[in-house]
Amino acid sequence: MITSHFPHYVAIFSLLFLSVGALDTFIAAVYEHAVIIPNETKIPVSKEEALLQMNKNINAFEEAVKQAATQGAHIIVTPEDAIYGWIFTREAIYPYLEDIPDPEVNWTPCKDPQRFGYAPVQERLSCMARDNAIYVVANMGDKKPCNASDPQCPPDGRYQYNTNVVFDSEGRLVARYHKYNLFALETRFDFPKDPEFVTLNTPFGKFGIFTCFDILFYKPAVMLVDKFQVDSVLFPTAWYNLLPFISAVPFHSAWARTMRVNLLAANGHNTSMHRTGSGIYTPEGIKTYHYDMETESGQLMLSELKARPRSEPTYPAPVDWSAYAKSIKPFSSEQSEFSEIITFDEFTFIELKRNAGSYTVCQKDLCCHLTYKMCEKRTDEVYALGVFNGLYTVVRPFYLQTCTLVKCRTTDLRTCGKPIGSASTKFEEFSLSGTFGTSYVFPQLILSGSQLAPESYYEVSRDGRLKSRSGTPLPILATTLYGRMYERDPPHGRMYERDPPRLRQGPGKHSDPFIRTLSDLASQGE
Repeated sequence: MITSHFPHYVAIFSLLFLSVGALDTFIAAVYEHAVIIPNETKIPVSKEEALLQMNKNINAFEEAVKQAATQGAHIIVTPEDAIYGWIFTREAIYPYLEDIPDPEVNWTPCKDPQRFGYAPVQERLSCMARDNAIYVVANMGDKKPCNASDPQCPPDGRYQYNTNVVFDSEGRLVARYHKYNLFALETRFDFPKDPEFVTLNTPFGKFGIFTCFDILFYKPAVMLVDKFQVDSVLFPTAWYNLLPFISAVPFHSAWARTMRVNLLAANGHNTSMHRTGSGIYTPEGIKTYHYDMETESGQLMLSELKARPRSEPTYPAPVDWSAYAKSIKPFSSEQSEFSEIITFDEFTFIELKRNAGSYTVCQKDLCCHLTYKMCEKRTDEVYALGVFNGLYTVVRPFYLQTCTLVKCRTTDLRTCGKPIGSASTKFEEFSLSGTFGTSYVFPQLILSGSQLAPESYYEVSRDGRLKSRSGTPLPILATTLYGRMYERDPPHGRMYERDPPRLRQGPGKHSDPFIRTLSDLASQGE
């Protein structure tokens, strides 16, 4: 079943501007799909059986596309891995792949389905777009033969790529993107030799496209915005939510805000995998989002967006993330600091022992400053200010600078930074800042129940402070400034490890819930 969320006044307005031909705004749709997963097998099925399985998911896509088009949408984004699922070995996924040509061939599969061989999935997606006069964005698998003349050719004689495709409103293939930053467990796929910077010019702005794990890296995600100047990003994902820093909706909305672009993020829906959280985000804030760990239903979301946000008078100015923090002296404290591990990263913490105060905690050249006031200091809940400045080493290494205020799971300080779902302590005021060495800092504020704080309750100042502004007491789970220093990342070839040591203990044997889940996935072929 698919439910949809779309303000009625937007649908009415869309009819008005379409009637006069203006394209300063457009209607975007994202679809969080509850993926129908095939039975696990390491033996490849027939092409016919693979297509039968994929059509179960594509049928749901078709319903969502029709609903979106009926409500005036110009473009719809669907999730990563949503056509066939993710429980595959490299060999088992092969029958699900198609040869996806370069869009320069000017091909409309709906009109000429056999031009490049067997392509029933591309044909259906093309016809969906053409029949409903809407751009359709989907994720599927591409295959490309190779031979011994290519020193990087895999032993089975083919490249297999995790691939995004875009079909325009006439059903023409207009974009193809091969995922560059594969998640470590995607052993069924290869990454391209060089990153692809795929852009798409439409009557409603310039789009870039990338996939899931790509958003954490400089290439292609940041370069599409900084160098290629896209207005909006199309983002299929299969995101595993992990508090306190990289849950889908908080992080993706923060990325759109810092990068000052529209982000159309479509996540798969599978509660057992902690996969949920899709949304439509803008430089000014969140337009709509969906987060649901209670049901197994899909969700369609639509919103009106500015086609070219850079040209708007409301376009936000850049933030100097270290300006305030470097202008003040560190707050002194007689309290002892302590260290705790969050997904194998060693944070330095200091406990908030009073109902109000100011604290500083440092690690290397990053100092985090917090000023706060609680409604009351409860004896059954503990909060701590933490800092991490180093190489994140789980799955793939990349360099982080992080300042965070977190609620500890219990009153035991050893639980600080562990995932937690609820909070009763309310903060009347808070201000978090840090002496960051990067301009790429992503601000997040997560409240009790893993809910996002309404944007009227907080702000990001030009001098780099994430702070409260409404006076409304907030039950904070975590508030974080998540900084990325891309220039300190290892080179792509070295940083990519297909079988990380921490995943080799086998399923169910890790104490860390995140690593335990990854290990379980590895045992299934993810």
